[in-house]
Amino acid sequence: MSDPTLQQMARHDRVRRRGARRGPLLGVAMAVVLASGAGWWGYNAWSGDGPERDPDVVAATEQLQSFLDAWAAGEAAKAGALSDSPRTAESLLTSVMTNLKPTGAKLTAGDGKKDDQGKVVIPYTARFTVPAVGEFRYESEAALTGKAGKWVVEFGSPMVHPRLVPGKTLALKAVAKRAAVLDANGDDLQAASLRGSVDEQGKGTFGLEARYDKQLRGGGGAATSEVVIADRQSGEAEASLTKSSAKPGTPVRTTIHPKVQGAAAAAMEGLEVNAALIALEPSTGNVLAVSSRPAGGINRALAGRYPPGSTFKVVTAAAMLKAGMKPSDVVACPKFTRVDGQRFENQNQFTLPAGSTFKDSFAKSCNTMFVENRAKAGGSALHDTAEAFGIGGEWDVGDVTYDGSVPVTTSDNDLAASTIGQARVQASPLVMASIAATVKEGTFKQPVLVPGAVKKKHEATARLDPSVTGALREMMRATVTYGAGSALTGIPGEPHAKTGTAEFGEEKPPRTHAWMIGYQGDSDLAWCVMLEDGGSGGADAGPVAARFLKNLT
Repeated sequence: MSDPTLQQMARHDRVRRRGARRGPLLGVAMAVVLASGAGWWGYNAWSGDGPERDPDVVAATEQLQSFLDAWAAGEAAKAGALSDSPRTAESLLTSVMTNLKPTGAKLTAGDGKKDDQGKVVIPYTARFTVPAVGEFRYESEAALTGKAGKWVVEFGSPMVHPRLVPGKTLALKAVAKRAAVLDANGDDLQAASLRGSVDEQGKGTFGLEARYDKQLRGGGGAATSEVVIADRQSGEAEASLTKSSAKPGTPVRTTIHPKVQGAAAAAMEGLEVNAALIALEPSTGNVLAVSSRPAGGINRALAGRYPPGSTFKVVTAAAMLKAGMKPSDVVACPKFTRVDGQRFENQNQFTLPAGSTFKDSFAKSCNTMFVENRAKAGGSALHDTAEAFGIGGEWDVGDVTYDGSVPVTTSDNDLAASTIGQARVQASPLVMASIAATVKEGTFKQPVLVPGAVKKKHEATARLDPSVTGALREMMRATVTYGAGSALTGIPGEPHAKTGTAEFGEEKPPRTHAWMIGYQGDSDLAWCVMLEDGGSGGADAGPVAARFLKNLT
């Protein structure tokens, strides 16, 4: 038998020699791997022994991402169902999303790990795009517990945001305080037709609030709000999570006179048709009152487009007076008159007796007299005279307006209809109030609503002769004392007026808008009332104008 010790020594020597032969090959392989920059991971991948993620961590991460995706989509109930406190989670997530109103949200789970209690703790990143703030980003984490073969999010206030505690939520706090729209006295404007509205994000949605939204909101391009921690019961902000250097908004001051505005609004109460009432200060053009029914949408008083009907006879009369007619001229006012086969008639087919004057026909609104004397407003005369009232220019008022249109007539029929405010003649109540103001003042003063926004007032390209404005005043006063404006008889202030009943549409008999314009002889006030599809000027618009003027006394 061989010596065991010698046998062991021989086997050890053979092993050592084999190892010596293989050693250089392994060293070369390791050098290649390390030289490639793969390091330990590269060696393990090469050797087939790479790391494996814990399947529990993978499953928990997928569950958390589902929770975060539901939260980001505003599906609070769905997110809550993946937690251990469904109702609590739904309530707080709903509160956060309702308060912040993000236009975009992305919540992303990171790499999690198990703790010594078997829970999986996973960090996540939250990114919200909040219109009044910008990007609101923060880091938080969630713990998930395995229950009944699935992973459940452990819900709590700090999970939603690290600084939240029970009873608190995330909310917005306005930093740049929104300024107000003001009346001429510097008080908050009380005019439903102009004040407009602001949405829940603090943005103006229509009216002056929308037109001057940037000025009123302030901020100078910076975020106008901050994200804060707030009490869920009181809403009181307790700590800011974002910062803003925004500046407060600047007020928008209008020319609206609160007493005149109140009188206009009261005069419109009870009307069942769309309507407008606007008042101006003739000496300055300042808009004293604007009332449109209904409020919202297009402001009929400023931007409505309508045939003005017989109220336009003020402009036609001015053209005829310039052509040489006088208020005392005797003229005919028959029931009917025809122009190239087209029949024109007076309302209710009235007529005036022989010997009636131009002033009588104006005061009682005789259509046929104006049509039969149309030659005195022919050619471009009517268009040119309208320019003396500012019509045809672009008015810089401080709000959206329609500034009227009186095209040069293209035919005898077109001229005939234009003399009585039909055909292609169109105007807004603002324009018609300005016509009355121009007669009162003697010259056109462009209306102004927001003085600080007006860059260049429109200047009329023509002027009215004092003899023309003097005659117009005489005839407008006669309209009240014995004409179609009798609804104003007895009202203090020496009202002057002109009525109008304007046909529109294709129906037979035609539907009509009711108009009345005027000014006060003893005060700096001109006005216009328009009832859309509202009957006749004298019978329907007249009483509204009377209520307005009585409300001012």
